[in-house]
Amino acid sequence: MLTRSLLVVTLVAGLSLSAGLQAQRGGGAPAGPPQSGRAAAADDLTGTWVSVVAEHWHLRMLVPPRGEFAMLPLNQNARKMAASWDPAKEPAGDEQCKGYGAAAIMRVPSRLDIRWAGDNQLRMDIDSGTQTRLFNFGAAAAAASQVPSWQGYSAASWVRGDLQVVTTRLRPGYLRKNGVPYSDQTRVEEHFDRFTEPNGDNWLVVDSIVTDPVNLTGPYVTSVAFKKIPDKQGWDPTPCRANEAR
Repeated sequence: MLTRSLLVVTLVAGLSLSAGLQAQRGGGAPAGPPQSGRAAAADDLTGTWVSVVAEHWHLRMLVPPRGEFAMLPLNQNARKMAASWDPAKEPAGDEQCKGYGAAAIMRVPSRLDIRWAGDNQLRMDIDSGTQTRLFNFGAAAAAASQVPSWQGYSAASWVRGDLQVVTTRLRPGYLRKNGVPYSDQTRVEEHFDRFTEPNGDNWLVVDSIVTDPVNLTGPYVTSVAFKKIPDKQGWDPTPCRANEAR
């Protein structure tokens, strides 16, 4: 009888402990709906930002000459394609935007205007090439159904306080405006970090990792900086131009 009583006490204690652990893990009540991207935002990225070109000036403020492949992990096929680039032979119209796709646009000297387009969509308008990027929260699976475009489909999330964006479904374009190619299998991962200096200046640093199994032998990693300015100050929308830096 004593043994049976001890068994019951032990079982009850075990069940109580299990219930307590479940409650600590949030299993005691059904979880509410997930926060929207806007509600979960750890940083306010909205406003107008201008490129600050502090390095690689000749690669960003000018159209690099044919054959300038410095820092690009290109395979032989990509080098061959880029070596035959001729800006005079670039088709007119929409094909002029090859150098303004998501894999390259953040390195084009520009102004960005960032606003919430909805609770789960952050919109970035870019005056160079008159491009628009849409960062979608909580809808990564939707990428597969998207038609490829210059800016592709961007799935966004907040990771340790920073905005992380993964872009796929891209049209083939140029990593650099001198004809360096990227394919429709390209993946772009970006991390947006906003910070304020002691003097009050606000900065946005964008770290990008571009992978392309067709043209690159490894990741192409870059980092660019933008400074916050008054809304739409100096806003200058331009068309896509294959033979100009922006």
